[in-house]
Amino acid sequence: MTLSSILAEGTAPASGGIQPMNFILFALFGVVIFMMFRKQKKTKAAAEEKRSKLAPGVDIMTNFGLFGHVVAVDAENNKLHLEVSPGVTVAVHSQTVAKIIEPETEGIDATVPDDVSSLTLDLSKDDTSKESAEETLARLNKDNNKDN
Repeated sequence: MTLSSILAEGTAPASGGIQPMNFILFALFGVVIFMMFRKQKKTKAAAEEKRSKLAPGVDIMTNFGLFGHVVAVDAENNKLHLEVSPGVTVAVHSQTVAKIIEPETEGIDATVPDDVSSLTLDLSKDDTSKESAEETLARLNKDNNKDN
């Protein structure tokens, strides 16, 4: 008995039909391709939405953390002119826009109080407990001993 005869006996004859495992692999391959195209379509739609919102008067944040107010858009050269502080403008590439900052008008009280009374959180109310300093220390020591 030779090695080639042993190997020839161990191989199974090839079948002519499609194996179920091949069908599963082709289906998974199709799903992966479908997901890639879907992600690409979503990314393209998000970029188009961002591009449509870019107009003078919008506040943005760039990829490198620069906040500014769009003064002018140069679509031909892909540049934005941002005002980062009053009188200071910067030209950046339009692809550096990380996000467009939407003005937050809901739920924010835009009125500024005349005094600091709103910042004290009602600390002006009288303390209702009539505990002396010695009683407070005794209570705190008792509470501290419970934790140990």
